[in-house]
Amino acid sequence: MISYRRGKLHLGGLSARGLAGRFGTPLYVYSRETALERLQSLRGAFKKLSPLVCYALKANSNRSFCRIFADEACGAEVVSGGEILRALSAGFKPGTIVYSGVGKTQEEIRLALRRRILAFNVESREELFAIEREAARLRVVAPVCPRINADIRAGTHPHVATGEAGNKFGVSPEEALALVQDANQSRWLRVAGLQSHLGSQISSLKPYEKLLRSMGELAADLRRRGTVLEFLDIGGGFAVGYEGGGNVLDLRGLSQIAEKTMKACPGARLIVEPGRYLSADAGALLTRALYRKESFGRRFLIVDAAMNDLARPALYGAKHPVWAERKGGKREKTDVVGPVCESADFLARGVWLPKTMPGELLAIAKAGAYGFSMSSQYNSRPRAAEVLIDGGKARVIRVRETMKQIVGLET
Repeated sequence: MISYRRGKLHLGGLSARGLAGRFGTPLYVYSRETALERLQSLRGAFKKLSPLVCYALKANSNRSFCRIFADEACGAEVVSGGEILRALSAGFKPGTIVYSGVGKTQEEIRLALRRRILAFNVESREELFAIEREAARLRVVAPVCPRINADIRAGTHPHVATGEAGNKFGVSPEEALALVQDANQSRWLRVAGLQSHLGSQISSLKPYEKLLRSMGELAADLRRRGTVLEFLDIGGGFAVGYEGGGNVLDLRGLSQIAEKTMKACPGARLIVEPGRYLSADAGALLTRALYRKESFGRRFLIVDAAMNDLARPALYGAKHPVWAERKGGKREKTDVVGPVCESADFLARGVWLPKTMPGELLAIAKAGAYGFSMSSQYNSRPRAAEVLIDGGKARVIRVRETMKQIVGLET
């Protein structure tokens, strides 16, 4: 995605200087080629199981970016009615969409039922009954999957740990069994499978090993009781390396663990829900330096992108690789910060960069996941434009917001 050619920064094979001149900054730039490479890598690791890959839209929900995966026969994992509509608009087939989330509204449930999605990942008993009521009103059978919280510590940031006791997601295996029993007594509900999601940025196989063992045991118990599952959905959360490479998940190792579980579930298909794994490396945030400043022994480079454009460093302390426009030269220890009036407004702290002058560019790498999708208009800043590079050509897939649009809905 990011490289130097003759000492100059390139994104997706195109000059960063040319992209900034044509589209402005801050600018999200995505590479279709890199996204497809990530998908091929994932499918290669799980080749023996041929899972249904349901791309998690929350990572990057731009319709043109999502279409990359829809065109490759992927499914979608969604968490809102808006994401259902985005998924359908991007070309995902309704029968490949799984719907997660603890707070599905009546309107969202009706939308999903009318569109005949693959399954609802059910996270509480009251939600199950809400789905049943809407299904009865529409006189359709709703496919449901209890979302299991097996209380497994995944060793990730607490804000993105979703499979431990004490957080809002899922139900215990015992509660899941009760949900299945409730569903089996209803003419409007059909138990389609089991689902779980441990969290995000998980680099160890041990949590998945525990999860698959728990899901396999529950699936075997259900089979003995007469409920045969169509699929097991193990979620996503596969770690990608950020600064310095970082730890990544051994997907082949995970596939081997999953093979053992799937053998105990004859006829069931595996579902995985990657988001970050497919999108992070495929995107970068291009930003332009505004000013330099030294204060109390620290060197600051103030750029035109900010925490409203990329919230991960402020929210999680995330460390994204930073690429300067020019390769080489003496490096300086630098804090890369934005214009937003918050001390948390930084894109990188203490990174070593060539001396960067006002007007020069930086690329914040691995920003294709939870970059634009988490961006905001904080400080009344228009959100960035998005560009997709495909076949050596760049096109706008979301135009830059204007000041007029920021206040356009206000009365």
